[in-house]
Amino acid sequence: MHVVTRATTLTAFRDAAPAADVVLPAAAACREAGRDATHDLNLRIHGDLANVEAEWRRFEAVADCTVFQTFDWLAAWHRHIGLRARVQPAVAVGRFANGDTAFIVPLCVAPHGPARRLCWLGQELCDYNAPLLARNFSERVTAERFLEVWRELRLRLQQDPLFRHDWIDLEKMPQTLGAQRNPFTCLDVSPNASGAHLTQLGGGWEEFYTAKRSSATRRRDRAKRRHMSEYGDVQFATAAEAADARRTLEILMEQNSRALVRKGVADMFARPGWREFFLDLATNPQTRHLVHVARLQVGADAVAANFGVVFGGCYYHVLASYCEDSRAAHFGPGALHLRELLKYAIERGLQRFDFTIGDERYKLEWCDSSLKLYDHAAAATWRGWPASRAAAARRRLKRLIKQTPWVWNAVSAARTALGSFSRPARP
Repeated sequence: MHVVTRATTLTAFRDAAPAADVVLPAAAACREAGRDATHDLNLRIHGDLANVEAEWRRFEAVADCTVFQTFDWLAAWHRHIGLRARVQPAVAVGRFANGDTAFIVPLCVAPHGPARRLCWLGQELCDYNAPLLARNFSERVTAERFLEVWRELRLRLQQDPLFRHDWIDLEKMPQTLGAQRNPFTCLDVSPNASGAHLTQLGGGWEEFYTAKRSSATRRRDRAKRRHMSEYGDVQFATAAEAADARRTLEILMEQNSRALVRKGVADMFARPGWREFFLDLATNPQTRHLVHVARLQVGADAVAANFGVVFGGCYYHVLASYCEDSRAAHFGPGALHLRELLKYAIERGLQRFDFTIGDERYKLEWCDSSLKLYDHAAAATWRGWPASRAAAARRRLKRLIKQTPWVWNAVSAARTALGSFSRPARP
């Protein structure tokens, strides 16, 4: 079903606030005076992904966005997960008066108990949730005018029974998109429990490796690789064919599932549609150009594997695993595999390596920049008030736990102890 609401005109102005060194958490900090060049902005809402596909694909090639906002990623999510959960897409497209696309905001309305939740399309499986923005969006639209657009969008959504919702739940929103501030951080936001980490690439692998690792660390890395080779030839292999990508991804999911069970964490691939989503992206001819699936072989054994995506000159490190039962596990197959991935990205001529969401120590060892993430929750009706308050409280508690080392260590130890009761037996 294609739903397009009536287009209206909104006025936007140029923003003079600098993109760098801006403190974002409070909405008040975003309401700054701007330059006064005016432009009209037209807004439409689409309920059918197919009807906005052509414009979306054209825009993502030139917009400030991440791979998690590409049409292929979100269409696959909706195909395998959204439809099963009875999710209704609500994709808002804004255009400047000359017809150029100003933004695409991929939202959806999802059932949540007796209430309906407005959130990002594919929110749970996107490490970053954000709009797609024209490169000059922040030059033409002030923070105040964006908030007017947001209020207009909310009103229009509530006027259509298909998009009506009880609460708003937006999470993992990055502080910046490209060189500009993410306008959604002008809402009443709170810090996410986790951050994200990136490193700039350039030059050759040896130059990069030498800059990031001391000579003593490099010697230890070489020694570990030699010990690993005692169990067979050590090879880094990229899955070039769909069948090989499927086999490698099956290995990754099996290794990852075992690790999650050991830690007392629910298996993400047991959730409806999640397994199919990743397998589709890895094997579908239409999306193979985005996906990089690789493994580290020691002899005949795949001791580590990964699922990455390449977009906009950036390698996104999305999923990784290693075999804890391998004889080579003691010598760091996961660490060696990561070094091979960094080398691969450099040799491909990519500019950035994005470790994506999470504050694991190994990311901090390689990264040279971090990205703050924010969440927003608000009630839209009285039915949504309990859910929005509960979501905000849950996120505050999660952040407190993850940002307090002794609490996080205690929680992790407790989960691992519980997980040991259901740990799968060694083959």
